[in-house]
Amino acid sequence: MIAFVSGPVAALAPDSAVVEVGGIGIAVQCTPNTLSGLRMGQQTKLATSLVVREDSLTLYGFVDDDERQVFELLQTASGVGPRLAQAMLAVHTPDALRRAVATGDEKALIAVPGIGKRGAQKLLLELKDRLGEPVGAPAIGAPVTQGWRDQLHAALIGLGYATREADEAVAAVAPQAEAAEGTPQVGRLLKAALQTLNRAR
Repeated sequence: MIAFVSGPVAALAPDSAVVEVGGIGIAVQCTPNTLSGLRMGQQTKLATSLVVREDSLTLYGFVDDDERQVFELLQTASGVGPRLAQAMLAVHTPDALRRAVATGDEKALIAVPGIGKRGAQKLLLELKDRLGEPVGAPAIGAPVTQGWRDQLHAALIGLGYATREADEAVAAVAPQAEAAEGTPQVGRLLKAALQTLNRAR
């Protein structure tokens, strides 16, 4: 198993990064939150999980070992593959997922694209004793997850856009985000934001 990759960031895309390791570019699938912390040419170290399929080898990257562990534990539930596990971590932090499972919060899981009401109920049952207790408690009245605007803005800055460009792109996709049911999907908004930026150039 490849436990982590370490090296300079050679390329960034909306859903992945390339890290140069010993002269080889390793493609790593990441959430917008993980990508927002990466900068072209700067050193990084990502915890990784290798998913082996008959026709592919896919490496998933995370900011730390805790996020990777939750990613792997989520997949022990029936019907949860790496894509859905990554989507869950794109919407919620590991602690937010632990809290949702511990408190039986269906709405938090339904906010993840691809999870409906019945799926959420099933996941709450299957994951109840697997994820453990939340490590940190949120501040009273604080939202469990970071706002989509902050996540999207940070992801755009991480991809090399100027603050002004990121501000304009976030404003451009705001109507789409506000029209979405539940929590907006940051990955989808990032693609839409990149399209508006490309048209403006």
